Amino acid sequence: MHKPPKKQGRQVQFEINKSSKPITYTAKMRVKIDSSAGRQKYSKRLSAIEPVFGNIKVNKGMNKFTLRGQEKVNTQWQMYCLVHNIDNNSLFFLT
Repeated sequence: MHKPPKKQGRQVQFEINKSSKPITYTAKMRVKIDSSAGRQKYSKRLSAIEPVFGNIKVNKGMNKFTLRGQEKVNTQWQMYCLVHNIDNNSLFFLT
């Protein structure tokens, strides 16, 4: 007990079970990725998807959209993807 009772009476203490906390989405994802099937799937993702976004963000300098509105943002995103595809395809022609 944190404090002993000062007056006559009863003091009740409840112990909260720490395992009853809900599992977070991050913890669920960590369990999936740490499994052997999860590692295999995630490794494919790293080789296929992540470099594209990294290239667009770092090399092309797109940290945020400069236009407003869904249609304009979609157009801007398609332009960045087009430039990315042209840059990557031109490497095949140069070699």
